[in-house]
Amino acid sequence: MPQSRDSGQTAAPAAAAGDTRERVLTAAMEEFARHGIAGARVDRIAKLARTSKERVYAYFRSKDALYADVAAREYVVIAEATQMDPCDLPGYAGRLFDYFVARPDHHRLIAWGRLELPAATAVADDPAQAVIARKIDQLRQVQQAGQLDPAWDPADVLALVNQIAMTWASQPELSEAAAAHAVDPTTAARRAAVVTAVEQLFPRTR
Repeated sequence: MPQSRDSGQTAAPAAAAGDTRERVLTAAMEEFARHGIAGARVDRIAKLARTSKERVYAYFRSKDALYADVAAREYVVIAEATQMDPCDLPGYAGRLFDYFVARPDHHRLIAWGRLELPAATAVADDPAQAVIARKIDQLRQVQQAGQLDPAWDPADVLALVNQIAMTWASQPELSEAAAAHAVDPTTAARRAAVVTAVEQLFPRTR
């Protein structure tokens, strides 16, 4: 019985620490998306997470390390939410479009990292690189199966589809202009254009 009681006493602080770390990550997501990396403040993150600045640094050695953790988690979330089907790249582009229309702050989070962080040497356990490598491999497999034009490098296919899908998310000034001047100003029309463009390049094979 004493051993069981000791285990419970150990589990409670561990759970509380996990909860605090999750609050820090959630608060950091909001702070980085709003202010970028240079403009983000750890004291604001700590306040929003209902903890101390010292506790934030106990979990993450630096602000850049905190951003890296937040961004890595976001890449995995995006991959799970959008699920690339290599035989239906137009559908995948549509899901990416929908994801970032619903979550423009998530696009800003990723964009800040691309702008502010120096190119880093890829590491074996980098979730973003793992997601990219898996998608490239999926594309290569359907090329070998004759379901995607093998003249394309699969890395180029992925880059082009992603860029087309995020055209409007990455150019909010054009989205504003389209809302005012496009023949059809709706978001549905922008989505249809994205899907059609990808379909023209990489037609569905099922």
